[in-house]
Amino acid sequence: MGIARRDLLKFGVGGAAAVGGLLGLPSTGWAAAGSATTPRGLPTDSWMSYLDANQSLLNLTIPGTHDSCCENPAYGTEWSHTQNWGIPQQLQQGARFLDIRCNGLQGAPNELGIYHADNYQYIRLQDVLDQCRSFLQAHPAETVVMRLRNERAGGQALDDVEFQRRINYYLNDLGYRSLFHFYGWPTVGAARGKIVLLADFANPWGLINWSSGQNDYFDTQDAWEIGGSDPLGAKGKLIVAQFDKAFLNPNYAKMFVNFLSYAGGYWPKTSSQSLMDNSIYPYLNARTQQRARFGIVPMDFPDFHVNVLQMLIDKNFV
Repeated sequence: MGIARRDLLKFGVGGAAAVGGLLGLPSTGWAAAGSATTPRGLPTDSWMSYLDANQSLLNLTIPGTHDSCCENPAYGTEWSHTQNWGIPQQLQQGARFLDIRCNGLQGAPNELGIYHADNYQYIRLQDVLDQCRSFLQAHPAETVVMRLRNERAGGQALDDVEFQRRINYYLNDLGYRSLFHFYGWPTVGAARGKIVLLADFANPWGLINWSSGQNDYFDTQDAWEIGGSDPLGAKGKLIVAQFDKAFLNPNYAKMFVNFLSYAGGYWPKTSSQSLMDNSIYPYLNARTQQRARFGIVPMDFPDFHVNVLQMLIDKNFV
């Protein structure tokens, strides 16, 4: 599928040198030892460090993951298995958007656990935040954009007031407040070293409030279940249409979001592979020399689709 390992290797040092020349950046020493580079030579662990600090996050293509902590089918089933990489490796490989979904945590009256619906993923919110903080401390020019969702599922579902109380517990009592950027879309410079919080929970605080459709902050494509005889074909068309909409509206005042994931009766591995082969990779591969601000692009199993992940990073530097 797509550009295989042999094609990625064509770029090598020469590709990095060429990109360094185009961007006015050093042509050597970009990536730490052992870290990956994109076809244009960008180090995946620190690609944001080469962005203009004065541009808005709205002007970027930000690859990420869907249901970011769902690594183990034993914590649910294969139907809820969406990732093989953990958060540290996702960030190291260039993902900068995380989809974090929480319910209450049994036996811990102040804490939040990470869930897929009512399936606990055996990782807590503080674990995710600590992993992000460690990455940002080691890569202070990067940022993490995080959708934080009240999953409202199962016996650990929380109402609005209790979820807000627990968020404040994390921010104030556990000391995570300084890790976050809360209000309005920041510039790259203002976001560096921070988690940009996208609040997918009811709150009175004036945060960047998530929408799975449209609101003042977002224009989102997240069709995860479609009827008819060809649901994956229909999903592929929606993905392509959202890419086109983002490309044709470079000054749009909202963040585009384009989920490459699909459930709707398929294992995520199956739907992801079909969509990548038939819709996503052909679209991106035909436009490798075309800069685009596609916004946030969450996917399942980026380890299976490293070529797509890296092409999305490169969209910021064409």
